Parts: sequence; structure tokens; C-alpha cells
Amino acid sequence: MGALLLGIDVGTASTKGVLLRPDGSTVAEARVDHGMDIPRPGWAEQDADAIWWADVVAICRRLVAAVRPGDALAGIGCSAIGPTLVHVDAGGRPLRPAILYGVDTRATTQIAALEARHGKADLTAFSGHALSSQAVGPKIVWIREQQPDVDRAARWLLTASSYLGLRLTAELAIDVHTASHWNPLFDPTALAWSTRYADGITGLERLPRIGWPVERLGGVSARAAAETGLPEGLPVALGTVDVQAEAVSVGVVEPGDLMVMYGSTTFLILVTDRPVAADPLWLVAGAEPGTRALAAGLATGGSALAWFRDRFAPDLVAAEDGGGRNAFAALAAEAAVDPVDAGAGATPVVLPSFSGERTPVNDPLARGVIAGLSLRSTRGDVYRGLVDGIALAVRANVEAMRALGMPIRRAVAVGGGTADASLMQAVSDATGLAQDVPEATVGAARGDAFLAGRAAGLLTPADLAGWVRHAGFVEPDAGRAAMMSDRAELAGELFASTRDVVHRLAETESG
Repeated sequence: MGALLLGIDVGTASTKGVLLRPDGSTVAEARVDHGMDIPRPGWAEQDADAIWWADVVAICRRLVAAVRPGDALAGIGCSAIGPTLVHVDAGGRPLRPAILYGVDTRATTQIAALEARHGKADLTAFSGHALSSQAVGPKIVWIREQQPDVDRAARWLLTASSYLGLRLTAELAIDVHTASHWNPLFDPTALAWSTRYADGITGLERLPRIGWPVERLGGVSARAAAETGLPEGLPVALGTVDVQAEAVSVGVVEPGDLMVMYGSTTFLILVTDRPVAADPLWLVAGAEPGTRALAAGLATGGSALAWFRDRFAPDLVAAEDGGGRNAFAALAAEAAVDPVDAGAGATPVVLPSFSGERTPVNDPLARGVIAGLSLRSTRGDVYRGLVDGIALAVRANVEAMRALGMPIRRAVAVGGGTADASLMQAVSDATGLAQDVPEATVGAARGDAFLAGRAAGLLTPADLAGWVRHAGFVEPDAGRAAMMSDRAELAGELFASTRDVVHRLAETESG
């Protein structure tokens, strides 16, 4: 009888699942699309039950049906967007929609209050990185202040992967990588919850235990088995945040390995051999016990490109829906005039901070800016500016990593955005990094399946090498490198010069 490993990843815009053999070969795949609620500008929420759990149930049922005679499930692993915050009662029922990761910027007042009370420098020194919209602690305070009934009724404060683990096993835990973002409640030296700054935020008794993603959380409960079709008692990995699972899926596990994840947001993980003072980036733990990493993230990426496509290229979307060319590919063709030949001024400078910005600026009030339009500007020009703007934001994070003394040995591209060759090329041109493109680039669910194999005792860390197959490289274009460097300088000046105006506009946003 052949063993099978099931991996499921709940992302911002969809949930993906894979059924794999222990050698990494694919048996079946499944996908469910979903939305994200924006109740007010700067807020981002999802329903933990109606989206996260419902998607997992649907994926499980599809993939269980794909198990062939002679095969049997040996383990399941789940990852999900994070760090998120969902308040649940003693029965594990969500009390309100979950607050999402750094794209949700509602807790700026709470960040300022915590910094005024404890000192920004002290908070940063303790956590290894500053409070930002990625931090969960201020969002807990926001609930206490704005929705006290929810706070009082909550028995547990969970993240998305913890909630899924609870639904699957009736056991509670959070992985150490995700816990790293629950600052200032997490001590990165002890890798444990800390009471040092917890007063006024929450009691630690409401937080799940901390573990490593490769650990076994428990077995599938009878209730979950009835809902999902999974066998009762099936080993369940503790799991992790989606970006960590992506890193595992493409073998980004050794010091000097950099993952560039092209998703709804753009995320980077650089594995290190030691903890470092990471500000303005984030210090996190890895997937295997004892590992560390620097993390960085844009607030947008694929979501900004999708915004442009849907708002300004409905004709291309309609053509695609009618069986024509992919709308993004069509936009890339419109943007294909090389600004090196056409003159750099042909392409607007675009700041893609449409939902605040995470690293390295950590500015929740940042917003998108387009500068340099003329009566000659085309839709393709603006799209190229947006693609280049995302690439320049990645460059800023790579430069911050280098400034912290962290060498980059190799870069690996992953995520659905790797289908956009123009975006990957722009990132290589902007950063000077060649990017290794694996054969399987939509990989968080694959990473989850590997974690399931580790938790079930079927796989070892050394087995990961056999799961990752190389497909090609994206090399920097020397002809565009100088131009991108100049545009990086312009983008920095544009951000600084428009900051006050943008903040005033953001502060006047209303629901």
C-alpha cells in the first residue's frame, strides 16, 4: 500500500491542496477561490469558518476522493495566511471575522500608545523588530478597546493555521515562525511567550502553546473526520504560515538562501545562521528546530497588479474569459516597449503601497502614487511602471538585508506570480540577483505535504532535496540595471516628498 501526504494552504485569494507521494510526485491537486473583506480602508478580514475551514473541508473531500485503491493517507499539513488574529470562545467558535496580516493597518493608534508607554527602542530591541501593521499585539489591543464584548468572550486568541489545527485535531498550538510576529508578546531569544510587555494587551493563558512546524500536533478527530472525509487519527503536522511553507517547498532552508514569493503580497525570507537585530525587517524562526530567518514583505504585489487589470483592462479580462489571451500577458505585451530605448521618462514612477507599506518603511498610512504621466502615456506605460515599482520595493528590502550584514547565496522564486515573466525579470534587474525558478512554483501546499511527512515520521530534512526540481534561471539584464538604479533613487525621493500629503489623504479616508 502506497503512502500519500496531503498538503493544504489557505492564501489571501484562494486555497490550494495537493496529494503527493513521499518522493514529492503529484497524485492530485485542488483549488478553491475566495475573497477578502475590506469593511473600511485599512482593514482586511476573512471569516475563519466560512472561508478557512470551509475551503479545507472542500479540498479534503476532493483529494480524499482521488486516493486510489492500494494507497492510503499517511499525514496532512496545513498552512495559512499570517500572522492573523481570530478570537474564539471556549468551544473554538470564532467571535468575529479574523483580522489579517500587515495589509490590515487599523492598529496604528495602538502601536503609538505602546511605543509611548514602553519606548520604541526598548520594544524593538526586545522583539528584534519594531511594531508595525504586521504585529499582532497592537491588534489585540484594538479589539480590547473597540470591541470589548468580543475580548471578554474570547477564551483563545489564534492565528489562521492554529485555527485549522484546532478544527482538525481539537489541539491548540502556534508555530514559532508565526509567533515571532505576535510582538511584543514573544521573546525571540527564549522562543517563548513573555509577560514583559503583556500587561494591557492580554493574559498569556489565552495564547496557544508554541511549537515547530514539523512537529505532530495530533490526530484527526472524529468530528473532523466526519466533516472532511479524512481517516480518524491521521497524523496532523503543527503547520505554519503560508510563506514559511513556500520556503520549505523550494528548499530555502540553508543559510544564505533567499525566497522571493510572488503572491497577492510579495514576501521574502532569508535563512540565517544566527539571530540578528533585524529592524527594519523582521526576525523570525524557521521550519526546523533551531533555525532562524530574516523576513520582509510588501503590503501588495499581485493584488496591485490584479487591481490594475480589473480597473483599467476590462476589455482584456473579457477577452480572456472568452477564451483569448491571458489578460496579464496582454498587459505585459502592451508594456513591452523598453524604456531604455524609449527614454526612462516614458514610464511613470509608481509607488505600489495601495494598502500601507510593510518593510522596510513600515508605514501603514502609505498609499499608491503615480508620477510622471503625460498626454502620451499609455495603459502599457503605467502597467510597466507598476511592475517596476513592485520590483523596486523588493530591491529596497534586499538592500536592507545586505545592510544588516546578511549575505545572499542564492535567490529562489516561488508563488503564482512567477507566471509573470516580466515581473520576475524586473525584480532581477532591480536587485542584481539571478533567480532560481523551480519546476513547481506554487508550492506552499507542497511544503505542507513535506511537513506532514516529517510529522508522520516518513521523511527527514535530507529528503527535501529530492522534492525540488530546477526549471531555469532569471538573469539580470545589464542594460536595465543602471536605469533601475536611477529609478530606485527617484522612487525614494517620490516617497519622501509625497509622504505628508499621502498621510493626510489616508487619515481622511472613510468607510
